[in-house]
Amino acid sequence: MGRIHQLDTQTANLIAAGEVVERPMGVVKELVENAIDAGSTQITISIEEGGISKITISDNGCGMSSEDAEMAFKRHATSKIQGENDLFSIHTLGFRGEALPSIASVSQVTLVTSDGKDNTRVVIAYGEKKRASPYPCNQGTEITVEGLFYHTPARLKHMRSASYESSLIQDVINRFALSHPEIAFHFINDGRDVFRTSGQGNLLEVVFNVYGRSASENAIEVDFEDFDYHVTGYLIKPEITRASNKMMHVFLNGRMVRTYRIYKAIQDGYEGLIPSGRYPLCVLSIEMDPHLLDVNVHPSKWEVRISKEIQLETLIKDQVHQALNVEDIIPVREVKEAKIEYYQPLSFDEEEMRPEIELPKKETVEEVHEDVSVEQSIRQEKEEDEALLRSLMAKVEPVEEKGEESVPLPELRVIGQLHRAYILCETDHALAVVDQTRAYRKVLFEEILNQMDQEALMQDLLVPLTVHTSDDIVQRCDEINEVCKEYHLVFEPFGNDTLIVRSLPVWMKDIDEQFLVDLIDAFKSDDSLHFAKMKKQEIAKIACSHIKKKSNLSIDEMKELIQKLSQCKEPMMSVDHKPVLFFMDVNDLIKEFR
Repeated sequence: MGRIHQLDTQTANLIAAGEVVERPMGVVKELVENAIDAGSTQITISIEEGGISKITISDNGCGMSSEDAEMAFKRHATSKIQGENDLFSIHTLGFRGEALPSIASVSQVTLVTSDGKDNTRVVIAYGEKKRASPYPCNQGTEITVEGLFYHTPARLKHMRSASYESSLIQDVINRFALSHPEIAFHFINDGRDVFRTSGQGNLLEVVFNVYGRSASENAIEVDFEDFDYHVTGYLIKPEITRASNKMMHVFLNGRMVRTYRIYKAIQDGYEGLIPSGRYPLCVLSIEMDPHLLDVNVHPSKWEVRISKEIQLETLIKDQVHQALNVEDIIPVREVKEAKIEYYQPLSFDEEEMRPEIELPKKETVEEVHEDVSVEQSIRQEKEEDEALLRSLMAKVEPVEEKGEESVPLPELRVIGQLHRAYILCETDHALAVVDQTRAYRKVLFEEILNQMDQEALMQDLLVPLTVHTSDDIVQRCDEINEVCKEYHLVFEPFGNDTLIVRSLPVWMKDIDEQFLVDLIDAFKSDDSLHFAKMKKQEIAKIACSHIKKKSNLSIDEMKELIQKLSQCKEPMMSVDHKPVLFFMDVNDLIKEFR
């Protein structure tokens, strides 16, 4: 007898379930896609205990006959395609015929459906059909999934908390609502109404429900096309950004996908308008001929292949950039303001600079070299050797262990400001150019770290800070507060989708609401830096990046900033390990003037 044999149906379904049904979110995604393909205009999703205990999805679609209701649970049984040629022209979200049998193999599924003629109820428990009989119901379909993974303990063991699983389900429902604003979605979590859309086809209304008021008020409608692609949707103005790309939603022929090259094209369109390390918010729906889109790549259908992808990337990049660079969209904090103030008496004290420029006893280049050549070269070599030694010592002994080993700054005397971005200072033998922003954030970083280690002084806010988020995060408010206890932050629920903060530590007094949004994003994002493991240094980096800085400083303010910078550990390096300042030797200046 041969060793190779064909697997039975239940085993094959369990194998398919390993890829199709990874967690409750995958179940919801597959069943909602079937409801959309059925022509539904109303879809209700109800879950209990994060979907692990129970998931119920009901719709008002076309329904199924009694024969189709039983056939739907057979492997590779589908109404979406008929043959191999249909794979190259798929107009539906589902087509593989694996979802229902895979789900039924790892749970108990109850299907109640009616096509207007037949009313049927089918019960499948972990791959075994229990009953199939007539059952009175309205036209449409209702599927209930219970006891997910109860017979596969290894998979069940790796499920996260109910609140975390609920957050993944709500995220995928948000995506469905954004891609199909013409469908009314209703999400119920443990008996509570969490999310609802009207189904009126108004995408901006859905943007308001998902992103919040601020994003919807700053939304820019876009509609552009070329010979192959038609792109519609909304771009959110660059004033609103996030720390990750989770809020960039792209849909291809109504299908939610993960296509990082298109994400990159959108980011390139925002280039120069948002800071490095920040990501825009957007909702873009791309329509194309199905022959240009290969969705038969992975069973979960998150990955696709696009023909003429470079053409699509170029179209998106150029049109996004063009839409964002309209005159009335770009904020008015521009170069014009800077030029007006640039010629006012700012920073340059000519009386202090003149002695350095005047060379009364050196009338020719030869005399200059005769006076300074030997002495300056010796001094320069000595300084270079000392600088090299100090840099080597800094690499051998970390700054955190011995702050005294960091390279000290020489005495810097402020002489002016350049373009409201750089502070010019003089030393005995050089001109120092200080990056004002990096110096400011370096000083703030050190101050925040010191204040975080001390007893917290709290400041009550006249107007509480609000953070728009999702219902699942609001339900995890106690968990968030437990993690934030070390940083003396307390969040309070304010409705189903909002958290508020009534008081802040003194070191946070100048921080805007975006800082709190980034903290919540870090908390809810599991594939990036886990919030519970964030160190104080990382919190301080986020904090100082969100404090609004003043660009046009007076001489006294610049002197104070330079003094504080000189007291920092490693004043030469910024928080992001980039140079804060550089020196231009006076000899180099003399050579430039010949």
